[in-house]
Amino acid sequence: MSKFGKNLLAGAYSIDITPASFPVIVNGGFLEKIAPSAQDRLHARSLVLDDGATRVAIVIVDSTMLPRELIDAVKDTASNATGIPVDRMLIAATHTHGAPASMGALGSGEDVNYAQWLPGRIAESIRLASERVEPARIGWSVAADWQHTNCRRWITRSDKMLEDPFGVTSVRAMMHPGYQNPDYVGPAGPIDPDLWLLAVQAIDGRPIGLLANYSMHYFGAIAVSADYYGKFAEGIGSLIGERRGGPPFVGMMSQGTSGDSHWMDYSQPKRNEYTIAAYTKEVLNLAAATYSRIQFQDWVPLSMAEVKLSLRRRVPDGMRMAWAREIVATMAERAPSNKTEVYAREQLFLKESPQRELKLQALRIGDLGITAMPCEAFAITGLKLKALSPLHATFNIGLANGAEGYIPPIEQHKLGGYATWAARTAGLEVTAERKIVQTLLRLLEKVSGKRRRKVQDTHGPYAKAVLEGKPFAYWRLNEFGPPTAFDATENARHAKYEDGVAYYLLGAQTHSGGISTYPDIPSSFSGNQVNRAPHFAGGRVRASVDGLGASYSVALWIWNGLAKESPLITSYFLFRESGERKGESGDYLGLGGAIAAPGRVFFTNDTVAGKRLFGNTQIAPRTWNYVVLVRGTRSVRVYLNGQAHPEIHAEECVWPSATGSTLCIGGQSDDSAGFQGKLGEVSVYDRELSIAEIARHYRLACGGEYGAVNKAIA
Repeated sequence: MSKFGKNLLAGAYSIDITPASFPVIVNGGFLEKIAPSAQDRLHARSLVLDDGATRVAIVIVDSTMLPRELIDAVKDTASNATGIPVDRMLIAATHTHGAPASMGALGSGEDVNYAQWLPGRIAESIRLASERVEPARIGWSVAADWQHTNCRRWITRSDKMLEDPFGVTSVRAMMHPGYQNPDYVGPAGPIDPDLWLLAVQAIDGRPIGLLANYSMHYFGAIAVSADYYGKFAEGIGSLIGERRGGPPFVGMMSQGTSGDSHWMDYSQPKRNEYTIAAYTKEVLNLAAATYSRIQFQDWVPLSMAEVKLSLRRRVPDGMRMAWAREIVATMAERAPSNKTEVYAREQLFLKESPQRELKLQALRIGDLGITAMPCEAFAITGLKLKALSPLHATFNIGLANGAEGYIPPIEQHKLGGYATWAARTAGLEVTAERKIVQTLLRLLEKVSGKRRRKVQDTHGPYAKAVLEGKPFAYWRLNEFGPPTAFDATENARHAKYEDGVAYYLLGAQTHSGGISTYPDIPSSFSGNQVNRAPHFAGGRVRASVDGLGASYSVALWIWNGLAKESPLITSYFLFRESGERKGESGDYLGLGGAIAAPGRVFFTNDTVAGKRLFGNTQIAPRTWNYVVLVRGTRSVRVYLNGQAHPEIHAEECVWPSATGSTLCIGGQSDDSAGFQGKLGEVSVYDRELSIAEIARHYRLACGGEYGAVNKAIA
C-alpha cells in the first residue's frame, strides 16, 4: 500500500502475431512485395495500468501501419472482455517495414487473410495483460541519444531540384539523398534525440514491463521481421534484471515522431559493416543505463482523454484527375508497377474519400504525459509538443489508433518531396500538423489540469553580450516555424519569414559545425537550451529597419551548405535596401561560389559600380563562421571570426541619403542567388561596432580567450 493509501496495478502480455501461412503481402515500400517466410517473430505487446479509479491499456504491435477500422474492432472486442473503455486504449504500430500488410498503401494491397486474423490476437493480448495485473511500482527516465537517429530528408541545391510523380519540378527536399551526395546541401529538419523509458515492476522489484519510445523510422530487415523494435523488446529484459519464474517480462519499443528521421547519417561515408544487431545493441546499452536512474513510485494518478478531429484531404483538381484516370485505365486490375502509376491510382482514392476523422489521445501517468496520433509526424512536431506540454516529461507515440500518413509542418510542403506527395499515406490538408499539435496540447491540458508552457529563450554569454550592447534589433532565428522572426530586444522589431525556409535545425555550436553532432549544452549562445537556426532554401527573412541610419553594423553567424565542387557562383546572405530605388539600391553581402572566389565573403553596392569586393579567407563548407558588416557613411569593413584585420575594407563607399529601408536575411531583393545553408544570431546596431566589441563577442561565442579558436569555427 502506498503513502496515498492506494495500490497501482500493472500487467503485461506479449502474444505472437506472426502469420501462420505464407506467402504474405508486405506494404513497406512504393510497390507491393511478397514475403515467403518469417525471419523473426512478430508480437502484439500490451501493458495495462490501473490506479484504482482508471484502467488503461497501451498496446504496441509489430506492424507497418494499422487502419482505424481494424483498431476499433480490437478495442470493441477487448473492452467487452476486460471492461476497459475503448477510449482508454492506445494501440500503435511500431512501423517495421517488414510486416504483413494490414491495409493497402501506395502500390501495395491489403493481405486480407492476415488483416482478418490479426484483430483477435491483439485483443487477446490486452485481455491477458489485464488478467495479469498485480500491485506494482512505476517510474520513467529519458536519455538524449543523438547518435542513433538522423534527419533523412535533405535539401537539394537550387540547381538540382527534382521532378515529382506528377511531372512537376517541385522537389527541393527529398528523403534518402545518398551518402555525402554533393547535390544536397543539408538536412531539412532537426531530430528528436529523446530515448524515453516507462517501466513497471512488482512490489518485490521484479520487472513486469517496459515501454520505450524513440524517434527512429526503422532499421531495415528482410520481411517478415519485427525489425529493431522486436530485437529491442526481446533484449531489454536481460539487461534490467528480468527474472525467471512468475509472469514473463514484456519489453516494448514504440514509434516516436520520425517521419523525417532514420539511422543513416548521410553527412558521413556509408557504414557497410553496420548491422541491425549492432544498432540494437547500442540502443539497448543506453536504455539499460537510463533504466538504472529510474526512481520508482508506489502509486501515481492516471488520466486519459480522447478527441476526434476531422481533417480534409488534398484532393486532386480536374486536370490531375484526368491525368490519373488516363493512367489507371491502362492498368486494368493489376497493381502499380512504377511511381507514376502508384500516384495516379492514389488520386482516385483521395477523390473517393476527401475527409478523414482522426482519433487523438493524451495520457497522464503521474507527471509524465504521452500523446498519441495516427500519423507519421516529423521530428520537429514532437519537439514542439514536448516544449509546449504542461507536463515537463512528455513523449509522443506515432501511428496510434489509425494510419493517416505523413503530416509535414506547413513550411515543409513548400519544399516538396515524398512526404508531401498527395496519397493516402500523405494526403491530409496542408494545415493538418498545426491543427493536430494544438488539439494534442489541449488534451494534455485537460489530463494534467495545467496550462501549456510557453517557450522562453535562454541566453548564453554571447547572447547576453549582444543584448548588453543595446542593438537596434536581434533576431536569434530559433523559432519552430513561420511567420514571425522575433526580436529578442525590447524594441520589438519583429521580422517575417518567407516561404522556402526550414526551421529549428542545430544552430551555431562551439565544438562542431557538423551536421550530426552532440550539440553544446550549455551553449555559449543559448544557455541551457540547444542553439537553433533555420536553413534557407529559396526563402528569406524580411525586416523593416526604418530609422536605421547611414552608420550601422550587422553581425551574424553563417553556415555555408555548398560543397567546394558546387558550380554555383554566388549566394547572398544579407541585403539592406536603401529605399532610393526599391529592390535595386543598397548594400549586398554574400559568399563566393566555385567560379568566383569560392567560400570568400564579398561586398558590393552601387558605389563600387557592380564590382564585388572579396575577402581573403576561404570559408570551409559546413562550418559556422562569424561575419560582421560595419558600415560608415562613406566606408565599409567586413570582419570574419573576430579577427582584428578586416577581410574587406573600402573607403569612399557611400550610403545613399535615404534612411528608410528593408533588411533581407538569406537573400537579396529578388529570388535569385539566395543563400544555401543556415543563418542565425543576427544582430543589427545603429552604430559602428568597434574591433574590441567584435573580438569580445567572438571570444564569448568560442568559450575562451581570443586566439583559442575552436576547430569548427576557425
